[in-house]
Amino acid sequence: MKKLLFALFAVAVALSPARAEERTPYSQAELDQMLAPIALYPDALLSQVLMASTYPVEVVQAARWSRAHPGLTGDDAVRAVQDRDWEPSVKSLVAFPDLLTRMDEQLDWTKRLGDAFLEQEPHVMETVQRLRRKAEAEGQLASDARLRVADEGGSIVIEQASPEIVYVPYYDPLVVYGSWWWPSYPPVAWAPWPGYVVHRPGIWWGSGVRISVGFFFGGVAWSQRHVTVVRTSPYYVRPLARRGTVVVRRPIAVGHWQHDPGHRRGVVYRNPEVQRRFVPATPERAPRRELQREERRESPRQERRDGRRGHAMPPAFRASAPVAMPARPQVQAAPRVQAAPRVQAAPRVQAPHKPVQPAFRAAERERGGGRGWGSRDNAWQRSADRGWRRD
Repeated sequence: MKKLLFALFAVAVALSPARAEERTPYSQAELDQMLAPIALYPDALLSQVLMASTYPVEVVQAARWSRAHPGLTGDDAVRAVQDRDWEPSVKSLVAFPDLLTRMDEQLDWTKRLGDAFLEQEPHVMETVQRLRRKAEAEGQLASDARLRVADEGGSIVIEQASPEIVYVPYYDPLVVYGSWWWPSYPPVAWAPWPGYVVHRPGIWWGSGVRISVGFFFGGVAWSQRHVTVVRTSPYYVRPLARRGTVVVRRPIAVGHWQHDPGHRRGVVYRNPEVQRRFVPATPERAPRRELQREERRESPRQERRDGRRGHAMPPAFRASAPVAMPARPQVQAAPRVQAAPRVQAAPRVQAPHKPVQPAFRAAERERGGGRGWGSRDNAWQRSADRGWRRD
């Protein structure tokens, strides 16, 4: 697993060319060179090869998966990778292991093809038509039991003869297109594929790959010169249950195909304009954007502080440097006169405390009673006198 991650990281670094060296569009000679080996593919397969070429890292992952699962082709292979987080066009190519292997082996060609498709899509589609016309003029492109070739509205259309079987041709570009017209840019040529047999000079065919009806979701709108999505496929839009959660895949919208930068896996786009179109928040602009956001947050805070002080200072003055005001001369206060010392009064002599006796107790003592009138002995005496008198 570590070796695989390291290899993928190395691929991502290798596929990040210097921007300053590759800002000009691809020339016609370069487009003819890179499109020569696939221009005679059926339109549906050609469209999904062009889509998948914009995700070179995932192409490498899919090719390694295909080599680890030999014998799986067609629908069986695509069903086996439903849980993979790959772009739908990449998943569809596991149905054709030989083609996917060549894209992995010629990785530089794969990335250049994807860059050209993203930057110059109409020019790429027109180049495909030019190559098809040359092959037709050489007698190498015609309808047979495998392909249906037709001229529709001035464009050569190639379709599979059977909707459930796909034949992927392998051919020598130096033969099917006649003498090559760019000596400095020879066409990309692949080694003969295993299991393929010669059909006629320059063209080899292998066994057909069985697929279900509606397998391909891509096509080509030749009148508009762009790749389009003609239908949604159940392989790529139905939910996937994984680890107790439901992962809903991004639906494929019918119409002009849209590139998904999330599956680019960090590979830098060749053209800076394409880079800004798909990755607008570049690292160079991030600090400036954060600074502007912080300035917007600070402005209301400053206005609230100025409002609490009773004034609202314009932003231009708040942003300017503070003005130094001249210092006022300080008036020296007169020396403080110290008051005279306070004379402490002599301590007050307190007379001894004499308890005040009630008047009736003093009168009782004068009569010789010994105790007060309310005492317990006097009460007993009075009670005894009353009893003696009764007797």
